[in-house]
Amino acid sequence: MKASETNFLKFLQGTKQFIIPIYQRKYSWTAEQCKQLWNDILRASKDDDIKGHFVGSIVYIEKGLYQISAVPQLLVIDGQQRMTTLTLLLLALDQAIKDSGQTFDITRKKIMNYYLVNNEEEDEFFHKLLLTQTDKETLLSLINEKELPEEYSQRVYENFQFFLDKIKKSGIDLNLLYRGIAKLIVVDISLDRDHDNPQLIFESLNSTGLDLSQADLIRNYVLMKLDPAEQEVLYKNYWHPMEKRFGDLSESSLFDRFMRDYLTVKMGRIPNIRNVYADFKEYVAQLKEVDIETILKDIYQYSKYFVHLAFQTEKDKEINAILKDINSLKVDVSYPFLLEVYDDYFNQKITQAEFISILKLVESYVFRRAICGVPTNSLNKTFATISKEINKEKYVESLQVILVLKDSYKRFPNNEEFIRELTVKDVYNFRNRNYLLRKLENCNRKEIVEIESYTIEHIMPQNENMSIAWRNDLGVNWEEVHKTYLHSLGNLTLTRYNSELSDRPFKEKRDMDGGFADSPLRLNRGIGQLELWNEQEIVNRGKRLAEQAIVVWSYPELSEEIISQYKKKPNGNEKVKYTINDFPELTGAMLELFEQLRKRICNLDSSVREEFKKLYIAYKTTTNFVDIVPQKSRLRLSLNMPFSEIHDPKEICKDVTNLGRWGNGDVEFGVANESEAEYAMFLIQQSFDKHRDEE
Repeated sequence: MKASETNFLKFLQGTKQFIIPIYQRKYSWTAEQCKQLWNDILRASKDDDIKGHFVGSIVYIEKGLYQISAVPQLLVIDGQQRMTTLTLLLLALDQAIKDSGQTFDITRKKIMNYYLVNNEEEDEFFHKLLLTQTDKETLLSLINEKELPEEYSQRVYENFQFFLDKIKKSGIDLNLLYRGIAKLIVVDISLDRDHDNPQLIFESLNSTGLDLSQADLIRNYVLMKLDPAEQEVLYKNYWHPMEKRFGDLSESSLFDRFMRDYLTVKMGRIPNIRNVYADFKEYVAQLKEVDIETILKDIYQYSKYFVHLAFQTEKDKEINAILKDINSLKVDVSYPFLLEVYDDYFNQKITQAEFISILKLVESYVFRRAICGVPTNSLNKTFATISKEINKEKYVESLQVILVLKDSYKRFPNNEEFIRELTVKDVYNFRNRNYLLRKLENCNRKEIVEIESYTIEHIMPQNENMSIAWRNDLGVNWEEVHKTYLHSLGNLTLTRYNSELSDRPFKEKRDMDGGFADSPLRLNRGIGQLELWNEQEIVNRGKRLAEQAIVVWSYPELSEEIISQYKKKPNGNEKVKYTINDFPELTGAMLELFEQLRKRICNLDSSVREEFKKLYIAYKTTTNFVDIVPQKSRLRLSLNMPFSEIHDPKEICKDVTNLGRWGNGDVEFGVANESEAEYAMFLIQQSFDKHRDEE
């Protein structure tokens, strides 16, 4: 590597060509960044004490191993954003000189021949800077003063116009502006193919993560090591179509999510969303015998599935309708599992009917849990690992049994629990209320009702100041009925006549134009035949709709014989179940202290579970976050987190990394009496929050 500080304009001079490799991201500087550069140049132009202004480094390497052409072609590894922006500024200065009709120290001819083109060269070697894709054609059109291409780069054109506008509105002397540009300094870093690793240098230059997304880093990693011809082929065949599919990666977080889900499928664990690039490199390193094209082709194929899931673009209308329903529930955590199922469907390992059954099963599992208030913080691990439990010879059946057998915080609420919770739930303030009512309305309908133009109607009005007519209908305990059933499923329906219905008495709501008796909606069937709307009718309708709901969101009907085939057979080594009685140290004051702590730990969240092990008591969410080892004079606690991450102002924690102690984790401390319980909970909360945040 050769690095030297140099004047930017001198750096551009001479016959040479800078090429932005195809794997680099598109030009992306915003007006805000251009404004900062403009202000820096203005300040340098006006201040004689400023001898130079540093704008960053430009890192490049020779394009070919052997340079045949007389024009050195240099691949820019880092610095394309500032190079492009300064080129646009020079182009704007050129245009401003032309528009002024005046003579300046710098001429248009010099700007063009010194900084923008290689005047003595022709064809591909004529231009000094070659960008990628639409950026390239747009910049060349501006330099050649030709009409913009039909699909031009908005960012290139807008930033060129930004500088033109700034020059015009500021009224700056163009000699002064050129003087400011002439003060710009860069670090010229030339890499040696034999000794320098461009990828490692690229990573170190972008180690802050502020400039490049995970998508940028992965693309560069995949393509940078290849020769330009291979880069071109793989980019055009796989990466560019994938970019288009993700909206040109204008929202790179979506691609980051896809890569996390893809790696979850491939690696069997969930990468941190901020660490996708590092995990991708680890994944590629494991596939030593697999060429990069095969890996990229696989990513490309899975990206199709992901886009179908995220944007519901599946051509099969029946499948796509279910994907829309799943998307309504916003359960992105199911994507790793659904990606794998999608791949099995694509490769004809399952039929269309089986694929639909699996999608509906996932939908029911997620929705029933939401209605029953089952904590969701474990769902990502459930969906990340569930495919390992499936017998793919009996794909649907085995998945049904697996979900039915899950218990506690992973459970699939059965019909009894689902009906009980649905009839009493505050549906009006439920996030998925529109989805719920839409699915109930369209159950077994071929002529689908789009409910977006309908509004939620409370049959018994929301107004607490009930009219005499409503009080009489509801009875002497009307206030309690109103409080209990107002937002329940039995009292809610859909209408386009919400303002007309308002707080009117029930019979008026029933008989008016557009009222319940006049409604074409199935949700309103039966209401138009009632003489009275009271507690009993609300309960009756709620039960009726709940019975319909167990058909819409079905629970697997499995015989005990089928279920027993999947249950683990006893092998003589069944786990011993331990209880509090297996800890003789827990007596007297130690027992009281333990009871106080266990109650507070279990109250941290409804997902917390207590398990008595042989040597300690574990408290878990998705895994242990604190373990308690009872001792005669104290309780010894282990927190499942790195010692470096614990915030311990009192410095009572001990680093037990690799010491092989009972319990899980690297942080250990003791609690001897109730006065220490508050600080203990302060420490325990940190471990709990860490595991919850990782979900």
